[in-house]
Amino acid sequence: MASVTSLTASVHQRLANALSATLPESADADPLLRRSDRADYQANGILALAKKAKANPRELATQVVEKVVTGDVIKDVEVSGPGFLNIRVTDKAITENLAARAADPEGRLGVPYAENPGTTVIDYAQPNVAKEMHVGHLRSAVIGDSVVKLLEFTGESVIRRHHIGDWGTQFGMLIQYLDEHPHELDHKAAEVTGEEAMSNLDRLYKAARRLFDSDPEFKTRARRRVVDLQAGEPHTLAMWQKFVDESKIYFFSVFDKLDMEVRDPDIVGESGYNDMLEETCRLLEESGVAVRSEGALCVFFDDVKGPDGKPVPLIVQKSDGGYGYAATDLSAIRDRVFGLKANSIIYVVDARQSLHFKMVFETARRAGWLNGDVKAYQLAFGTVLGKDGKPFKTREGETVRLVDLLDEAIERASAVVREKAQDLSEEEIAERGAQVGIGAVKYADLSTSANRDYKFDLDQMVSLNGDTSVYLQYAYARIQSILRKAGDVRPSAHPELALTDAERGLGLHVDQFAETVAEAAGEYAPHKLAAYLYQLASLYTSFYDKCPVLKAGTPEQVENRLFLCDVTARTLHQGMALLGIRTPERL
Repeated sequence: MASVTSLTASVHQRLANALSATLPESADADPLLRRSDRADYQANGILALAKKAKANPRELATQVVEKVVTGDVIKDVEVSGPGFLNIRVTDKAITENLAARAADPEGRLGVPYAENPGTTVIDYAQPNVAKEMHVGHLRSAVIGDSVVKLLEFTGESVIRRHHIGDWGTQFGMLIQYLDEHPHELDHKAAEVTGEEAMSNLDRLYKAARRLFDSDPEFKTRARRRVVDLQAGEPHTLAMWQKFVDESKIYFFSVFDKLDMEVRDPDIVGESGYNDMLEETCRLLEESGVAVRSEGALCVFFDDVKGPDGKPVPLIVQKSDGGYGYAATDLSAIRDRVFGLKANSIIYVVDARQSLHFKMVFETARRAGWLNGDVKAYQLAFGTVLGKDGKPFKTREGETVRLVDLLDEAIERASAVVREKAQDLSEEEIAERGAQVGIGAVKYADLSTSANRDYKFDLDQMVSLNGDTSVYLQYAYARIQSILRKAGDVRPSAHPELALTDAERGLGLHVDQFAETVAEAAGEYAPHKLAAYLYQLASLYTSFYDKCPVLKAGTPEQVENRLFLCDVTARTLHQGMALLGIRTPERL
């Protein structure tokens, strides 16, 4: 297992040793070290320690500085203001640390594995059978995919689950409608796949819904058909399976366009927990966690009340014996805890379902299924907005189809690539256009904190300027161009060379990659990695503008700057891969 001690960790340790030597009673004190624009690092921890020890903070800071070991990593330390420490590290330490990252035999750039990895089940990308995917499905898929990649990269055992909507009243409704209106299915399922088949199913679903809402007799027949489905009646079950199979073909085509891997064994929809529902209800009722109220099996909460002030329960089983989402979600928790042996369960689900999941998690906790050893967490995400700041809709007020949105992004990106392309064929332009367009959509989502809404603005997303994936991809492609032009001259670290401010800034930021990945994985926060990568590309642009690479003053300086280019490119490539975004060699 390859890992490299970061400069931050090295500086932190030396400061902690100096603090301990100065104040033995504060051996575990945190120096509160952070990057600073006044020096390489600033430590603010002495202020609190001085207050506790009733000492003068500047005098205490001066005593600590006398105990700091300098020379190898730390170049100098000075006391600033009321007792801050400004620290500069040596140029040699920066280059040596980057060289150690670049030499990592596993190609991980020195990123360590987590100390105590466990098993995480992550529930994300949850489309509905017989319904087209729309813009609302985008965030769960993109955020979930990146969190999976981050956790797996840090050594966590990750089990993916796609909890698709494939059970319940809507299928009785759809099957009954198709039985009564067979002529409305334009194509036999065997003859058509993908988007066309899904468009048919979506149209049928809407027609069935209209009849269900307007015709009480059809509603009764549809509900009887749900009973047939739950009982496994062969004809009904065969029709249902056909809908599921057709929908999966469509789902796979959309996820493929999103450049996401979704595997069939990971798709365990609502139907997958059908056999557990009765036992889940029995366990909850026998333990007293759930009680009967007006015929329904309910769980009540002191802090969940409706507008009338009365408690709003979580309904696990309806008064007619039917099961709601709660029964399925609670059964899924049982399966994930006791069957899959999960330590953590993450639900990448719209923030508007937060109350539902709060009640489901609390119910599972009361039942003893979730405890100190197993945690469940809703990674709640906000809404995709249009440029007007309102939920993203078509001009006709319809929900935007996800495939239409992705196709437009690819089209816009292809135009940008074509404009910049010098020696790319049409086939290469199409390939790059897809990588840039899908990357632009993903990055716009992932660079925003999940719980915030964000505006979907394709013009901005495919811009070469500003905080966009295209800016990062262009920085990577630019580095690859320099490395190609270098010919036989290879990147090589030269720790003996002095560094410019631009080189130092870039090197120190590259060195923070491992800590950023650990933080993003630990907090399920891809936006922190996206922010790091944007700053990395910005620092590289500054370095590129100020520091000639191939025309540097000496052969050693050329090699060292090529080395800085190379390790930056590798960091960009790995970081973007963890966001699920491609980095083309040429743009």
